Amino acid sequence: MKYKLYSKSKKAWQAMLEEIRLAQKSVFIEMYIFSNDSSEFIELLKEKAQAGLRVVLIADFFGSSSLRRSTIKGLRDSGVEFLFFRKWLRNTHRKVLILDERVVFLGGVNISRKSKDWVDLQVKIVGPRLAKNVLKSFARSYYLSGGKDEDLLALKRKNIFKTIKAQFLDHWPNHKIFTLQAYYKRKIILSQTSILIVTPYFTPPKWLMFLIEDAIERGVEVEIIIPRKSDHKILDKINRAFVKRYSYLPIKFYAHNKMNHAKILVVDGQETLIGSQNLDFLSFNRNLESGVFIKDKKLLAELDEIISAWKRDSSDFEINHKNLNFIERIFIGLIRIFYSIL
Repeated sequence: MKYKLYSKSKKAWQAMLEEIRLAQKSVFIEMYIFSNDSSEFIELLKEKAQAGLRVVLIADFFGSSSLRRSTIKGLRDSGVEFLFFRKWLRNTHRKVLILDERVVFLGGVNISRKSKDWVDLQVKIVGPRLAKNVLKSFARSYYLSGGKDEDLLALKRKNIFKTIKAQFLDHWPNHKIFTLQAYYKRKIILSQTSILIVTPYFTPPKWLMFLIEDAIERGVEVEIIIPRKSDHKILDKINRAFVKRYSYLPIKFYAHNKMNHAKILVVDGQETLIGSQNLDFLSFNRNLESGVFIKDKKLLAELDEIISAWKRDSSDFEINHKNLNFIERIFIGLIRIFYSIL
């Protein structure tokens, strides 16, 4: 398999658009945020559908609520099969693009102009084995979104291929074997030297912090990178509240000076999870998520360079809460109580 990393939304979009242009048979997209201002993607998907390719777009009903009816109608009229994923208190938080059953993009990158200048991480993987595993997962989302095409639905019953240097993480709530929680527990418990986490929103459940504390007691070094300013002011205050809560632990917290939307776990410098998951209750318990564990040494070296640059562009967290007003203090207090029981 071949890999390529993209550490900015804009660069990931350019690569995704180029691969869509090159597609000969099929384009499958599952996206949490597919916004109405993503005209370049919209027009290209129409063009490929009109050229006879099988084009399916699954957008989360909540995350992609900006899509106008006229835009959806235009996509469908061109031959794109457009579906909303809409489940009560559940979202597809995945960001997946599959092309010709051999090229896959996945990670944290949404398709929205709001995020065009964000730091993020998307990985392109070229290889039919992993692509077929991701396609099987996509077929399940297609089924849950009301898709009717029997050929596509049949793919969700295909066998999973084992890969040597990469393993697709298919996270479905209530499936005990393939959960983020199980993977995070296993990797952190087995960690020996280091754990590095990158997350835009630091609201970790209590079980995760217990595992990290145990790892620290074994001598494992823990680093966590969080944006100094995310896309919501209240989330910045929540991030700082949780950093303060765990300031008694010898965790090195980095406040990245740019909006960093990447979702990464690196264990012992030997393998990484790149995916759509945030470090919060929704990702671990409610949302549909996806990611890939990779052990490829070349990719890990490239990722290390990217992360080192993020660290250089970071500073220490300020955990003074004097700037919170009364309502914000109550809100954050409720959030902390909620997470303390998880």
